[in-house]
Amino acid sequence: MSKKELRDIRPDVNWKEITPGGVIDSSGNAHLFKTGDWRSMKPIWNEEKCKQCLLCNPVCPDSSIKVNEEGKMTGIDYDHCKGCGVCAKVCPFKAIDFVEEV
Repeated sequence: MSKKELRDIRPDVNWKEITPGGVIDSSGNAHLFKTGDWRSMKPIWNEEKCKQCLLCNPVCPDSSIKVNEEGKMTGIDYDHCKGCGVCAKVCPFKAIDFVEEV
């Protein structure tokens, strides 16, 4: 099969036989723009309740959970947090409150 030939994805086709996916140029970066002012709700981190499980980190779509070199949460990047509340929802220790932005 040539590189340009498209192949239907069916149960009998393995990953080596399908058409390769494209590459997305990531030359832009949301970290260059402060987008946190879009939110109407705000997560508030309670350090005393936090057990450093970091379940909040991988679910944050904005990469707004601040983690230091030792792998410990240090806060929330409000410049980029859009207030979706997923971090508060997944926290088993209720260490992140989700309140109305004032």
